[in-house]
Amino acid sequence: MKEIVKMEILPIIYLCYMFVSIYFLSLFLLLYFKNRKELFTYPKTSKKYTISVLVPAFNEEKTIENTIKAIFSSRYPIEELIVLNDGSTDNTSKIVKKLLKKYSNLRLVDKKNSGKGDSLNQGIKLAKSELIAVVDADSYPAKDAFGKMIGFFDDETVGAATCVFVPRNKSKFFERLQVIEYNVIAFTRKLLGYVDAIYVTPGPLALYRKSALEKIGGFDPKNMTEDIEATWHLAYEGYKRKMCLSTYATTTVPNKLKNWYRQRRRWNIGGLECISKYKKCFLKKGMLGFFILPFFVLQLFLGVVGLSIFTYLIVTRTITNYLYARYSVNIGTPLVTMNDFYITPSFLNYLGVVLFVIGVIFTLMILFIMKEKILQRQNIFNLGFYFIFYLSIYPLIMIMAIYHYFRGTREWR
Repeated sequence: MKEIVKMEILPIIYLCYMFVSIYFLSLFLLLYFKNRKELFTYPKTSKKYTISVLVPAFNEEKTIENTIKAIFSSRYPIEELIVLNDGSTDNTSKIVKKLLKKYSNLRLVDKKNSGKGDSLNQGIKLAKSELIAVVDADSYPAKDAFGKMIGFFDDETVGAATCVFVPRNKSKFFERLQVIEYNVIAFTRKLLGYVDAIYVTPGPLALYRKSALEKIGGFDPKNMTEDIEATWHLAYEGYKRKMCLSTYATTTVPNKLKNWYRQRRRWNIGGLECISKYKKCFLKKGMLGFFILPFFVLQLFLGVVGLSIFTYLIVTRTITNYLYARYSVNIGTPLVTMNDFYITPSFLNYLGVVLFVIGVIFTLMILFIMKEKILQRQNIFNLGFYFIFYLSIYPLIMIMAIYHYFRGTREWR
């Protein structure tokens, strides 16, 4: 049975991984070379849009003031900024109340804790503007962010737009790893925009057409990733989602492994909830059914199966080596021979190495285009650790997310 698994199933798993990797690498490279001259362009507009900014906040006393100041520092005029205080038990409300005297178009809504999605839905009802921006209470839009994003909405079919997110805290080793990750995510999200396959407009900064949000009934308060669900819902209703690569918002990223793990686990649980909610659209309903859903399902399947096979191989190899060593000592057989140093090359091994190298080169290309100084001597180790260890944790997080999803665990923090 072991030999059947090793000789028949494992090569199929490897080939599936490689096929998916080749497919997406090829897709991204084709999209890049076709659109490389306009990656950082954005549509200009002569129309004057009004913008209401919603900031949901729960115990954000450390960041809420700077977030509000960053929003009002925008070069594009803000019609109103509504802080939705979701039952905070710290000084969030007091800090905002002090700022009410400084900013006449700042509003505070104190409410019982009901979650981010419900808070945003209350804000949508209060918002007066044509466009609604959602900004996390620990994020800080650049001064030109709103001005560079509004041009997308001249197209009436556009329901949402987002931009690049830059980790605000990046002095620690673990934070610098997330700088690499955030750059790769932003770049690939821009490329996916060329085939209408953007699958999330994240919370640090997203701009929505109010009428589009109203059409989809706002954000799903039951989903742990309300931004992913809203984006899928907009895609379901035929709205386009856009990405602006020429502006950004800085955001606070987790600086401890425990907090990072919980955040990523929540993202994965939210993705599972979205798959369950929209499973009937599989291979239907435009890019939602033909690309976004298959992408998430493939990611789930390959991650879980791949980690399971890897664990199986490690366990069986450990047991086999232990038994071999034990009985070899008893009968006087050498534990190590020259044959143990002979490595049999195979097409799959070579292909795996080639794909890994291409992945590294592609990431370096992204960091170069995004102007990240990752090639400095002190950052080479970061890049190696990112590829070998950081990314390898993701399948484990996915498995834990599946476990908590079926248990019904709903923890935001």
